[in-house]
Amino acid sequence: MRRRSEIESSFAPTEALDPCRAFFLVGIGGAGMSALARMLSHRKFAVAGTDAVSSQETTRLSDEGHDVSIGHSGIPVFAFSQRAEKVALIVTDAIDIDRSPEVAEARKLGIPIFRRSQALGWLLRPYKVIAITGTHGKTTTTGMLGAGLIAAGLDPLVVVGAAVIDWNGPIREGTGKYAVVEACEAYEAYVDIDPYIVVLTNLEPDHLDYHGTYENLRDSMVRFVSKIPPNGGLVYCADDRGAAEVAELTDVRCMPYGLSDTWLQQMSNKFEMGIDAKNTEAGRALSLNLPGDHNRMNATGALTAASLLNTDDLVADLGMVEMGIARFNGAERRLQVLMDGPIAVVDDYAHHPSEISASIQALRQKYPGRRIVVAFQPHLYSRTLEHLNEFPRALDNADFVYITDIYPAREAPIPGVSSVRIAEKLTVPMQYVPSRHLLPRIVKAGLKSGDVVCGMGAGNIHEFPTELIREIERDARSKISVAVIYGGDSSEREVSILSGNCIAKALEKCGYDVEKYDVTELLLRKGSLLEFTGSIRPDVAFLAVHGTHAEDGAVQGLFELLHIPYTGSNIVASALAMDKNRTKQLLSTVGIQVPKGQLVQCTQDEITIQIPAVVKPNQEGSTVGLSFAHTEKELKEGLRKALQYPGGALIEEWVMGMEISVPVLCGEALPPVEICPLDGEYDFANKYTVGATTEICPARMEPDMLFEAQRIALLAHNMLGCSGASRTDMMVRDGEFYVLEVNTLPGMTTTSLLPNSAHAAGIPFERLCQMIVEDAIKRHGAKT
Repeated sequence: MRRRSEIESSFAPTEALDPCRAFFLVGIGGAGMSALARMLSHRKFAVAGTDAVSSQETTRLSDEGHDVSIGHSGIPVFAFSQRAEKVALIVTDAIDIDRSPEVAEARKLGIPIFRRSQALGWLLRPYKVIAITGTHGKTTTTGMLGAGLIAAGLDPLVVVGAAVIDWNGPIREGTGKYAVVEACEAYEAYVDIDPYIVVLTNLEPDHLDYHGTYENLRDSMVRFVSKIPPNGGLVYCADDRGAAEVAELTDVRCMPYGLSDTWLQQMSNKFEMGIDAKNTEAGRALSLNLPGDHNRMNATGALTAASLLNTDDLVADLGMVEMGIARFNGAERRLQVLMDGPIAVVDDYAHHPSEISASIQALRQKYPGRRIVVAFQPHLYSRTLEHLNEFPRALDNADFVYITDIYPAREAPIPGVSSVRIAEKLTVPMQYVPSRHLLPRIVKAGLKSGDVVCGMGAGNIHEFPTELIREIERDARSKISVAVIYGGDSSEREVSILSGNCIAKALEKCGYDVEKYDVTELLLRKGSLLEFTGSIRPDVAFLAVHGTHAEDGAVQGLFELLHIPYTGSNIVASALAMDKNRTKQLLSTVGIQVPKGQLVQCTQDEITIQIPAVVKPNQEGSTVGLSFAHTEKELKEGLRKALQYPGGALIEEWVMGMEISVPVLCGEALPPVEICPLDGEYDFANKYTVGATTEICPARMEPDMLFEAQRIALLAHNMLGCSGASRTDMMVRDGEFYVLEVNTLPGMTTTSLLPNSAHAAGIPFERLCQMIVEDAIKRHGAKT
């Protein structure tokens, strides 16, 4: 936004542009600025510019030979000033000049600074300017009138606030004497234009962050139209109360237009030129390419402006004008159909309640009988506050509404102003989606055949329709994509790499599209998660990571934030299971026996557990840092070793007996595995060294004992809230079971317990991996 004081004090006078021969445009990718860049280049001026992000428009400009730098910086300004003379800096009104590095550099170099509207008005001096202004319909009416005059052979310059489909851009150069120009009332940008004719489409309260009140806005408009010379005129919509009020307050000659049956009687004989009812008849009869009553009104305004032109200059063949208007195919983001068929996807700029109502009505005309789904992003906190009651009434004309976050532009949040307040007032079915980045996948999930989906708003909601189409196209893929997440920064990194490699090979054999990602490399070296966003994201993440930052909820939290299905348990279950002491406490509450234990934070703590004892880190993998203490010396050494890991050390009574592990897969307990180290105890080395441990499955127990072990494992799995696959480790002594811990991301190597148990149950490794993937996708689908 611009402040009035800023406009009055921060910019050079327009006449200072006269000696300038090179122009640096800040915000060059915007529709208005890209049009200005092309106008300047066409007139042989040197042009360069910056924009915050790359876009379709910046790419077009670069392809046309313009010097475009992505990212705001003062460096391109300095470089441009070194190779060009008599430089001017032009800024769009979206740029905060107090924070702009380009503006700061220009001031340092003594380069004069101008608004975009100043440069436009300066370039328009040789022309008879037909300025189209108003709260709504400016872009389409400008394009229609331009198309009509082109068809009539007048070859005008046309400058529009959006890319016009027929002209492949927002500007159409011409050799004629007329310029048809969109003139914006926001921040009084139109004061820099000297109009010959003004077309006022309507006037409603808007941009009150700048104007303050509707009366101030109206008076500003009166001052603008009062600049019209005696041989020019004001063409205004008599069906609109605001436009009619402006006409009454100005002394310039006026020509009204409208489509209602009453306006002729109301306005008759009020103005010098009288009323040309033929324009109304022609407007009603026109067969337009664009749908909606509002576009019929826009066409009538364009035709009326051409007839006023014809009154003085006798230059316009109105029949040809009508044909050009009728054939006009619209501008980008003005009910622009991006996909048609059983599902239609439309992009629209509507961001005011009146525009929203008109656009929905037009969609119903174009697609009778079909469900109209609107995804709306409010534009500006101030506008949202002004129209909190009107937005819901307008959106209620749709059949289903998605509301997302407010696009702030340069505004700071206003306390109490939120999209939620609009959502709460809607009476039609709706869903509030706080982040617009989630809109495409959420809307896609709710689509029905025959739906017409329209993204609406003036902010970055324009990205939504294209992304929605890409989401729809994801269904055409022949393979499910799986990201195998492995590596990590825990003490079990190498084990995780082995698991990840085994899983990737198995899934590729099953026909999945597989990519492997070392999560630590991804986050700490590459520093980009682009592959996990938007329509290029994987369908599911297979978590093959182990230990800290892997099984404790950290990596699960990452994929929750990315809204990507992942294998294994959720954040809470993972965090609980990783804390061995807390797990034992919880399991005890449901009657599951656990070894007596003590959590120790330092070597000076009093030890209450007698030897022989088992010492292990409280929050590491099942065998990481594990020690077996037969003596006090071994206990102290084991404690020192375990305390090297974060989370404290757990000292437990040494339950001697048979060690077993019982996996749970997708809610079913698998056969228990008996663990028999060939030498010593079941520590890290014996667990992961091939041939160091004999694993017997099912364990050598009576059937009722096997069943009881499975019951306890399933109870522990459910008590902690685990999902997918888990593994519960136990000791069996004198017919009693003692649970040691629950592992939420069991290893998947050739020596791992879960694959061996699954194999004994008749589930080969490839099928095991496939079941885990299918379970993750199913659970995520149920959640969303």
